[in-house]
Amino acid sequence: MKIITTDAAAGRFFHETAAVWKEEPDRENGLVTIYPEKQYQSVLGFGGAFTQAAGYAWSALNSEQRSEAVNAYFSADGLGYRFCRTHINSCDFSLRNYCYVSDGDEALSTFSTDCDEEYLLPLIRQAKEAAGEGLCLLATPWSPPPFMKTNGEMNHGGKLKPEYRNLWAEYIVRYLISYREKGIRVGYVSVQNEPKAVQTWDSCVYTPKEERDFALGYLKPALDRAGLDVKILLWDHNKERVYENAKTYFEGDSEGIWGMGFHWYSGDHFENLQMVSEDYPEKSLIFTEGCVEYSRFDRNNLQQQAEMYAHDMIGNFNHGCRAHIDWNLFLDENGGPNHVGNYCAAPIMLHTKDHRVERQPSYYYIGHFSRYVKPGAVRIGISRYTSEVEACSFLNPDGSLALILLNREDHPVEVVLRHRTKTSALELAPHTIVTVTDEGEKQ
Repeated sequence: MKIITTDAAAGRFFHETAAVWKEEPDRENGLVTIYPEKQYQSVLGFGGAFTQAAGYAWSALNSEQRSEAVNAYFSADGLGYRFCRTHINSCDFSLRNYCYVSDGDEALSTFSTDCDEEYLLPLIRQAKEAAGEGLCLLATPWSPPPFMKTNGEMNHGGKLKPEYRNLWAEYIVRYLISYREKGIRVGYVSVQNEPKAVQTWDSCVYTPKEERDFALGYLKPALDRAGLDVKILLWDHNKERVYENAKTYFEGDSEGIWGMGFHWYSGDHFENLQMVSEDYPEKSLIFTEGCVEYSRFDRNNLQQQAEMYAHDMIGNFNHGCRAHIDWNLFLDENGGPNHVGNYCAAPIMLHTKDHRVERQPSYYYIGHFSRYVKPGAVRIGISRYTSEVEACSFLNPDGSLALILLNREDHPVEVVLRHRTKTSALELAPHTIVTVTDEGEKQ
């Protein structure tokens, strides 16, 4: 059995030590017990977002540093990312507003994704090479072209004009086909990023019924006509309304809707995920975006930021989530670029002036999940003796266990792991994360 620890204060990251199980069937106190026979949802994978900003910052490095940055996420020795997101048209983390057609082109005769060849596609291709087989993409629009919207611009909300629903669905299909022709397969698409938000950047507003109607009445038929096996997600916004919106999305015949995406910006709301998991077990829940905004956080609390990631990941997975997709894979030293100044942090910051790849503590905290919980793993039952330890546990396809333990307290916490009649004691130092793997105890 291996104990992998990240203790940023002590300068230890993915530090491995050995531990052993011992027979102690009557132990009662201090237990964190795992139940491999109690199984829940399967895991699709982990990843981050390919944005134009990420590609721009990455392009400023030399070839050796570009490889280092990509391998840190996608290689077998990195975080093992396999499930990522990207944007259709521009997003806030683009250098400017852009779309793939000339203004007013209702025939889509000028449609081209070649603008993504400058920064976005080179990064995706190198990540695909580093990852090998199995890199999967979710594509999300932030806004249709201006002429399709009620406000005539990509920013500041507005709505999709009803008369352009068919054309917008065809536009999305053209994007998917274009990317496929460029060697990039997109397996998932969401209808709209943050459909409830009117933002100063690229945005478009839908009601839940409008999302459902567009997905089932326009997008799914367009995908079928094109012969594309692409799964559709709705919502792609904060957790506080996941359950109530699910009741609209999934009423009646909703076979064409695969699941829901969600973000973390309105707080935990793990119960919302649990209720959807209970009432709609055939639908999937995916964490599609979360980041540390510089408006709320700074470089003086990197540890808190890392713990925020792990806390949210544990809560999400324990309540039905199947994948975790972080926001920007890379950003520059300023937290951008961003065409409206909406700067954020990323787990890897690229210092483009002094050519340095900086892994933040959040990088390692995410890795305590993504390196050890493999695609196809199933979440298994767990029971804790104290709320001072946050935990989740998984059974990998090869039968190995992966247990993640988080201590956000200012003091150490003693834990005795129990698996059937065996136990193993360990101490979680203050503000640390631990992954326990047991490759020898196949289930």
